[in-house]
Amino acid sequence: MNMLKGDSTVRRLMQRHGILLVLVALFIISSFINQNFLSVRNLTNISRQISITTILAFGQTILIIAGMLDLSCGSVLALSGLLSVSVYKQTGLLSVAFLVAIAVAVFCNILNGLMVTKFKTPPFIATLAMLTMARGAALLYTNGQNIYQIGSYTFFGQGSIWVIPTPIIFFILIGVATWYILNHTRLGRSLYAIGGNEEAAVASGVNVNRRKMQAFVVNGILVGIAGVIFMSRVNAGLPNGAVGFEFEALTSSVIGGTSFSGGIGTAGGTVVGAFIVGILNNIMNLIGLNAYLQQIIRGAIIALAVIYDMHTKKMRTTRTLGSLEETQTA
Repeated sequence: MNMLKGDSTVRRLMQRHGILLVLVALFIISSFINQNFLSVRNLTNISRQISITTILAFGQTILIIAGMLDLSCGSVLALSGLLSVSVYKQTGLLSVAFLVAIAVAVFCNILNGLMVTKFKTPPFIATLAMLTMARGAALLYTNGQNIYQIGSYTFFGQGSIWVIPTPIIFFILIGVATWYILNHTRLGRSLYAIGGNEEAAVASGVNVNRRKMQAFVVNGILVGIAGVIFMSRVNAGLPNGAVGFEFEALTSSVIGGTSFSGGIGTAGGTVVGAFIVGILNNIMNLIGLNAYLQQIIRGAIIALAVIYDMHTKKMRTTRTLGSLEETQTA
């Protein structure tokens, strides 16, 4: 009996904190693999590097919880950031350039939302179409050329406030805001309800289309901010920038416990997932692993994350059916 209780305790511990334990184990292993890993400079560098994709991952988490996703965030990031850099070079106003990036990204996400809600297009197809359109628009705007000499615009991605790098400040503030939206707002509760059972959400009075549109708008704001930080970090407007960022954001979200089936996910879990991805990328670079092999490993991580998500979904379904059978028997 005691052994059974012990097994159930371990199982509950792994279910609740398993991903955090993985992060701790990865952190410890990495510190032994390379002596430079624990340096303040390297840890700060990891936080800076993951700041952009984690901001995108927060948006993915919000959408996936509601049963959707965004494959276009990398391309929209490039378009919004590029136009933001262009506006800054014409006006010299950081505030205007910042708002332009958000406005462009929100507009693209409103189009995504309209395709999903009004025309009933699957989110995968709608955002895949936007991925192509946004990238094409970015390349068309500059004829495929980069924009250089962006001056003080670099503050967003390379500056610091009270010795804290600005990308990390954005990362923390947006993480807190995402946590608040998901846990303490009507929008957050509605998104969990929609992702858990959309028909039940409709029956309980949730305006599903409106909430989905709001989720896309929030995602657009986050993508626009990420676009500003990205262009600032690379010190140029790159129409071909941020390729594949959508998959890294999805990976961080899913590894962090957000379920593709919807209705499950947390901001904290997304942060943990992002650090796992960031540490893996960092340690592979520190040990000089072949770049092509790194791509293979990243692909394998995505596959494992999806397989794990499907497995946990199956386990939850099995437990639910078991509980129902026990109730009926009683």
